[in-house]
Amino acid sequence: MSNVSGLAKWLRLALSGTDLVPFGQSLLQRAADDPHDSAALLDASIVLQCLGNLDMGLQLQREAFSQQRLYRIPARTSPARLRLLALMAPGAIMANVPVECLLDGSDIELDLYYVSPAVPDPAKLPAHDLLFVAIGESEANRPLLEAWAPRLRDWPCPVLNDPRRILDVARDWAGRRLQGQSGLVVPLTVRLDRGQLQALASGEGGSGLDVPWLVRPLDSHAGQGLTKVDRPEALLSLLDAQSSQTFFVSPFVDYRRPDGRFRKFRVVLIDGLPFAVHMGISDHWMIHYLNAGMDDSAAKRAEEAEFMANFERDFARRHAEALAAIQATFGLDYLGIDCAETADGRLLIFEVDPAMVVHDMDPIDLYPYKPAAMHRIFAAFRALLITAAECRSPGLPPDA
Repeated sequence: MSNVSGLAKWLRLALSGTDLVPFGQSLLQRAADDPHDSAALLDASIVLQCLGNLDMGLQLQREAFSQQRLYRIPARTSPARLRLLALMAPGAIMANVPVECLLDGSDIELDLYYVSPAVPDPAKLPAHDLLFVAIGESEANRPLLEAWAPRLRDWPCPVLNDPRRILDVARDWAGRRLQGQSGLVVPLTVRLDRGQLQALASGEGGSGLDVPWLVRPLDSHAGQGLTKVDRPEALLSLLDAQSSQTFFVSPFVDYRRPDGRFRKFRVVLIDGLPFAVHMGISDHWMIHYLNAGMDDSAAKRAEEAEFMANFERDFARRHAEALAAIQATFGLDYLGIDCAETADGRLLIFEVDPAMVVHDMDPIDLYPYKPAAMHRIFAAFRALLITAAECRSPGLPPDA
């Protein structure tokens, strides 16, 4: 097993504005000098993805995994407080819970096992006190989650984030499960293929959803390919611009505040307790934190700082019933939520997914209020791991 630098190091450098090209070149030279240096290939894969070269990054990842699927990020202390084995899916950075960021610089030894549908004997994996399923839900990952779930029932140590429950956070299925819960607004999402969308565009079919619609390619994230469709016939131009064969369609809910701006929140539930990750504020309905102009607006950052400082006694208290309903519905040990607030004060759910980006890498001069909030998340995650390793029974519970 090889040690890697891992996602946290390279993402921190990328977000700080550091030029990653020399690092990538050095890693590729390492791999050229030693064809068996799979750790150099894996780190180079992450660097290239951070540079925007997804295809080449995934090619290097495949080369690394052809040699080895197990990698270690050592703890900062020796001996480590805990030995954690994280199950990871091959793929882009957003395919998995960013566990490297949650444990960056911690006293927990982190072994990353990039899985395939073939489940190895636990005895062939490194000794570990706890297993964490870091695999996010996607069409590509569903076969992995389904293959591992039966074997994890009898795993020799406790298992966090039951893969059977991760399967439940698919956009269409999650929306159905949360319907009718008090304090929640969850637009129903349906899965339609190109032929069904073409029929809708020509008036030959019905989705059962009111326009306007939000249409996105299956498994897209961060707004990639997301389109607001105000008229059925506009679907034709959307289909011309998209190569995807399957789409998620949901009704658009206008969540702008009286000042005309939209606000989107990211929250994580750790062992059922909510923590603030960020708050994006924008004049556009499609908010993603990196495109919300937070760097350029002291007023937006001041509002986010107030949101984070008062989170427990304000947002979390007002939405306690809704957040508890989400936790009860999915039952995951670690879960991310992207949401907003409706005019009548309910929580509008965009997505629930454990594999949401969470980090403490925003520039401290612009975001001096963030480290405290992020470190509360990291401390809660560490406490969850330690408590689970010490107190939970081995394997998974008998039912999901």
